[in-house]
Amino acid sequence: MKPLSDNNRIIKFDYIARVEGEGSFYVKLKDDKVKESRLKIFEPPRFFEGFLQGRSFREVPDITARICGICPVAYQMSSVHAMEKICGYQASPVIRSLRRLLYCGEWIESHALHTFMLHAPDFLGYPDAITMAKDHKEWVQKALILKKTGNDIVNILGGREIHPINVKVGGFYRYPQKSDFEELRTRLKTAQEIAYDATKWMSGLEFPDFEYDYEFVAMSHPSEYPMNEGRLISNKGLDIDVREYEKHFTEEHMYYSTTLHTLLDKVRVIFTGPLARFNLNFEQLSKDSKKLAREIKLSPNCKNPFKSLLVRMVETFYACGEAIDIIDKYKYPEKIEDHVEPKSGKAEAVTEAPRGILFHRYEIDKKGIIKNARIVAPTSHNQRIIESDLRRLVEKFHHLNDQLLTERCEQSVRNYDPCISCSTHFLKVEIDRE
Repeated sequence: MKPLSDNNRIIKFDYIARVEGEGSFYVKLKDDKVKESRLKIFEPPRFFEGFLQGRSFREVPDITARICGICPVAYQMSSVHAMEKICGYQASPVIRSLRRLLYCGEWIESHALHTFMLHAPDFLGYPDAITMAKDHKEWVQKALILKKTGNDIVNILGGREIHPINVKVGGFYRYPQKSDFEELRTRLKTAQEIAYDATKWMSGLEFPDFEYDYEFVAMSHPSEYPMNEGRLISNKGLDIDVREYEKHFTEEHMYYSTTLHTLLDKVRVIFTGPLARFNLNFEQLSKDSKKLAREIKLSPNCKNPFKSLLVRMVETFYACGEAIDIIDKYKYPEKIEDHVEPKSGKAEAVTEAPRGILFHRYEIDKKGIIKNARIVAPTSHNQRIIESDLRRLVEKFHHLNDQLLTERCEQSVRNYDPCISCSTHFLKVEIDRE
């Protein structure tokens, strides 16, 4: 590797571990200033929107669940909410609470996977979770307990852990008995204790000094921490019904990427995901979750994306508590009215996937046949801000040698927990120093 004093330096590597999917980053430096930067996603599009055309609206939950193996529930929920809006169906309180419980399961398993297995090694100086486990075996074991607990919620309500099959437009094919949750509730208490201890442990890690005045975008609900329902808001004035999404959010094609970059009102770069949810909806968290955040000095005005690690743990703690509360209140429905008759129309829906807002829009005919569909994944919403953060990061830490700078870039990408395959409608890094 060339010495730092040499102005002509290039770093290349072909693969970044610990993110879902593949991509690359190119940055050109001249006099320690970034002159050019490109976050390139080169995975081919998977055409799920095309697959949906001509299919029955009842097939949507099963098809969209296959878009992502990590957050299939989010894709199911956005799709069923949109279909139910078209058909004029309002889910009963018990169905609504079970959907929220299902979402809790997905948040728990996804956040546990990301925080412990994908992101924590960066902060602890390990190349991967396997190596980390040699020195932190207890935490890896606890992470697996957390993830298994989230998976089991999805299994009970969804019919299986990956690509659930029990969700339908209108509700569920099978409704759980109260007894189905007895053992799970006990394990959720253990999981919540693990999440609490892990949050305190991770708060002692060293976080890079890196902040920016982001425009955070998330769902917002008057009485709940957002998951399935609410309005779209930002910390810079956005406050819209999800029906207005396409009036404000546009996708821009970049010649070097198969993923479209989402912009707000054609020019504004947004940041969505746990940090945005936390900052915009702090007061909707449970009392214990807010107390935990304050204990680790995590404020609802946090602008350091590296601390998204802590926010994910606070959300995991919250989701465990929320799941317990839903289970305690659950009663098997005496009368189930969840049949939905098709109607022609168009509707939009947004829900909060573990890594940010997920938009679905469908148009169906009177027989319930899908005429067209549009899906915008969380990583598509975050693509431009990931690229912008990398540019700012390289300028701030340009004094680091190539290896350390590359590692810092990888760590920055993982702040967003990108699901690259879902966003194609990381990281090969190349640094060119002139």
